[in-house]
Amino acid sequence: MTNHSTTPAPALMNEREAAAYLNLSHRTLQAWRVRGGGPQFIKLGSNVRYRPADLGAWLAENTRANTAT
Repeated sequence: MTNHSTTPAPALMNEREAAAYLNLSHRTLQAWRVRGGGPQFIKLGSNVRYRPADLGAWLAENTRANTAT
């Protein structure tokens, strides 16, 4: 008998869902992927997906207390 984890896999967000979560345009996410930058993403064939944890981490990394940094 195979022992499978009962922990569900985290839901993946598509580009529009991730953009809505970040309050950005999906075009902004597209541009960041092309240029580099923005949150990490997963490429599944021609589909782009985002993990909620990666979006949260990216937000935390980009939180600033002032405009000097």
